[in-house]
Amino acid sequence: MLDVHIPIDSVSHIWDAGRGVECMEWNPVRFYGPVRSLIHGWPLEVRKELGSTLTRLQKGESIGMPDVRPMPSVGRQVSEIRIFESSGSYRAFFALQTKFGILLFHAFQKKSGKTPAREIKTARQRLDAFLIELGEE
Repeated sequence: MLDVHIPIDSVSHIWDAGRGVECMEWNPVRFYGPVRSLIHGWPLEVRKELGSTLTRLQKGESIGMPDVRPMPSVGRQVSEIRIFESSGSYRAFFALQTKFGILLFHAFQKKSGKTPAREIKTARQRLDAFLIELGEE
C-alpha cells in the first residue's frame, strides 16, 4: 500500500519575503501506507516533534545526534528520527532518496535500549516494498 504525501506542485518552496525571490526547494516527504496510521496514534507532542524534524530535513538541514542517527543495519542512507517523551521513546525510520525525496517507511515506540531485531527486519522489508512500489528496483 503506497500512501504518498507530496506538497503542492510536488515541491514546496521558501520565499524571500523582502524580494519575492524563490530561494530553495524542499524535499518532498512520502509515507509508506501503514506508517501514517501508526503515527496518528502517537501522542500530540511526539507528532509535533516528528513534524518539526521532518520539516528541517525537507529544508535540507543536516541533523545529527541526538535527534537523528544513521541506521546502516537497515540500509544505505537510512536514519532514524529519535523522539523522547514522558510516555516513552519513539522512532521513525527514513531514507533520503535523490529521486523520491524523504521516504518515511517505518515507525514504532521503543521499549528497550537496543532496537529489537524484529523492528530492523520489518524496516528492511518495508523499505524494499516501498522502493518496489515507487519503481526504484
